[in-house]
Amino acid sequence: MFCPDLRGYGASDKPAATDPEVYAKRTMAADIVTLAASLGHERCALVGHDRGALVAFRAALDHPETITHLGILDIVPMLGMWNVMRGVSAAVGCHLYLVAQPPGLPEAMIAGNADAFFGSFLGAWANDPTAMPADVRAEYLRASGAAVTSVVADYRASADIDVTHDQADLDAGSQLAMPVTVMQQDWGAQLGFDAAGMSEYPAVPATAVG
Repeated sequence: MFCPDLRGYGASDKPAATDPEVYAKRTMAADIVTLAASLGHERCALVGHDRGALVAFRAALDHPETITHLGILDIVPMLGMWNVMRGVSAAVGCHLYLVAQPPGLPEAMIAGNADAFFGSFLGAWANDPTAMPADVRAEYLRASGAAVTSVVADYRASADIDVTHDQADLDAGSQLAMPVTVMQQDWGAQLGFDAAGMSEYPAVPATAVG
């Protein structure tokens, strides 16, 4: 078992986003497959949560010879997300529109008060404000503040090159060849989509857990 930081996050390298491919999920998926091979795993099951789920989804599409089973936790593919984010319900994803803007403004705004920006998500994730120990929260904020540029680049890719890649696969009728499990919180219903029923999960077979 291995649980890596994605490129641009945590202790992983944070290369400059000199072109959209640097933080494309296709590139990040190749990172994971290469890492797995270096650890002796020519074939493996892959589970991803949130940003990691987008990478896992792309890894399963691009590397079916490696990924035997796929788990998607708490997110839907980018095409589905952009298609359902509309009206007042889109307010929950206001950050997605901010970081999709051209380089410069999003980075400056977030870096101006990174603790407040990233801390707002920590506050929204748990009903109990004490659920995350103070030292864990502090480390999360430290690591996030040190990665503003690469975090924004990752999200920006999801409004640009990742959409291009996903649309190309959808148009080509690409399918996930391995068993897939999709798990999400109740916010799916709030935003008006059904993760298990979305066409962007063309999996055979699939198991959905609401």
